[in-house]
Amino acid sequence: MEQAIDDDIVDPTAMSVATVNSDGKPWQRMVLLKGFDELGFVFYTNTESRKANEIAQNLNVSLLFPWLSMDRQVIVAGCAELLAEAEVQEYFTSRPKQSKLAAWASKQSTTINSREQLDASFENTKQRFGSEDIPLPPFWGGFRVVPEEFEFWQGGKSRLHDRFSFKKEAKEWTIARLSP
Repeated sequence: MEQAIDDDIVDPTAMSVATVNSDGKPWQRMVLLKGFDELGFVFYTNTESRKANEIAQNLNVSLLFPWLSMDRQVIVAGCAELLAEAEVQEYFTSRPKQSKLAAWASKQSTTINSREQLDASFENTKQRFGSEDIPLPPFWGGFRVVPEEFEFWQGGKSRLHDRFSFKKEAKEWTIARLSP
């Protein structure tokens, strides 16, 4: 991540989150990584969204950091866990007011008739809260993806890429070089 930030990638924290629905069909979408540490990778979302519903049915998810300008990618596979409300509240409080309003205005993943409908919902939400502090919506939360496997990919000449897999087995990480 430090190298991606130092390389001035447009948004090094952009990551694809892949989930699987109850029929076994995968789905991916881009979200922003909001934190990471030894416990895992954190992102926030509407807990009534498609991704949150699919995670509720199957905790196994995959993350992909596509750092294409560096000819690199990092894949993380693991289990998602809901964040504690205190952690969600702390992050939500730090968000810009417009982002807080957007969280209330958008019924993420639901069908809408037009962009105008979304804009009207946003305007109504602005009027509803006025100059008040924007509270944490009851349908807004976060997930931590606890990693069980990483794959680091570096592009190479003649398509002879470098790939390394790190898998957690018991409490140990095993490292393997993969053929490109």
